Amino acid sequence: MRAEDNQKLTETGPGTPGGDWMRLYWQPVALSEELETERPVVPVRVLGEDLVLFRNDDGTTGLIDRRCAHRGADLSLGRLEDGGLRCYFHGWLFDGGGSCLDTPAEPEDSRLRSKVRIRSYPVRECNGIVWAYLGDGTPPNLPSLDCFIAPEEYTFAFKGYLDCNWLQALEVGIDPAHASYLHRFEEDEDTGDSYGKQFRGASLGTDLPMTKILREYGRPEILNARTEYGQRIVALRKLDKEGLDGSSTHVRITHQVFPHGITIPLSGAMAITQWHVPIDDVSCYWYAMFTSLDEPVDKSTMRAQRIEGITLPGYKPVRNRANSYQFDYQEQRTQTYTGLGRDINVHDQMAVEGQGYIYDRSRETLSRSDRAIVTYRRMALQAIDTVADGGSPETLLMDTADVESRGPIPLDGIGPTGEWEQYWAGSIADLRKASPWASGLQEALVTGPAGVPGAEVEPDRSQSADAYDRAAG
Repeated sequence: MRAEDNQKLTETGPGTPGGDWMRLYWQPVALSEELETERPVVPVRVLGEDLVLFRNDDGTTGLIDRRCAHRGADLSLGRLEDGGLRCYFHGWLFDGGGSCLDTPAEPEDSRLRSKVRIRSYPVRECNGIVWAYLGDGTPPNLPSLDCFIAPEEYTFAFKGYLDCNWLQALEVGIDPAHASYLHRFEEDEDTGDSYGKQFRGASLGTDLPMTKILREYGRPEILNARTEYGQRIVALRKLDKEGLDGSSTHVRITHQVFPHGITIPLSGAMAITQWHVPIDDVSCYWYAMFTSLDEPVDKSTMRAQRIEGITLPGYKPVRNRANSYQFDYQEQRTQTYTGLGRDINVHDQMAVEGQGYIYDRSRETLSRSDRAIVTYRRMALQAIDTVADGGSPETLLMDTADVESRGPIPLDGIGPTGEWEQYWAGSIADLRKASPWASGLQEALVTGPAGVPGAEVEPDRSQSADAYDRAAG
């Protein structure tokens, strides 16, 4: 990759081409639980901007510049009162729209407050996450995806900090081959105790543990196709070892959702849609939305599983660069491929942070397994150029309220070899038919396995001399 293309993708601050593109989409800026405190005020840094999020007594939420318009004091430490945040320095009061409501140190007849405003951005809450629109003009609706449409009790949200650029965090999620190595466990666990745990259950409709499939079949066939929301990624592992005759294939279907999301299966009936939002160019947060098709989510269990590995209030991992991720050599020799315990998030964290704060992609050697990553980069670069030319990227979904959910629907199951598309269609139709909330949503089914009718499988450009030549289509 050319250095200038890498820079275009990784820089998202105000005024950058990548930042202008990112600002066309809603961005997750906090968990709802962060506002469920005695003083619901949260400092936020997103896309290189320092802001403060707060909730008034009447339940309204505001997102404004963190710096007071007077002399730059930190409003995240201000007084939450009188319908806004009051600066502790001279008492200036700002509401959620950025208007100055009071300048108490000024003469009583002063009209200064009517002339003062600070930056503010629209916010909305959905299924445990507070979203902000940092772009210009009227914000679009949140896209019609399962994670936004599902009833709140069928969802759970969490987040975590990564000490690296957002693109590294996203790319590990669209790399199907890495799971056979980075997430390899040398022994299989009880699949009945897999609730809320990635790669620990049995594949859909079988008792074959995911850990065994990933461990023994490390060369998946990978296919990917562009969709209206991003791309669909298929990993096929033909099961032909230990007495298996190859008539069945493990099918894992995941999705990349623009600008920085993925949708992957956690279990047969639960999906994860995970967003990787830049804090700045050298750090990011992942925000995960868990969506269950069949039953309400056990939120207390899900949170307990995840909270033990992070520190509050920053949601920063206990295992980190400073302590070498608590690496255990004996464990690496006998139990796991990494020596980092059994938390999948820690494995991914070490891998992406280990690339450095901003990875220099001009130095990489791509392989066949990187085909979805190449496609994503091509699509993102084209989108950034389109926005710079005054256009609108194809993956910007301008869904209206009457648009049914697009899914996207992931899958992890075992079906007949050579018939993965039929298996996908039949399996997801059965899963959704049994869902209390998704059974009436048909649009995600009729689009077909590729996400859009007639979508073509992307060519493998990983070995191309210039994999990112947008003129090549």
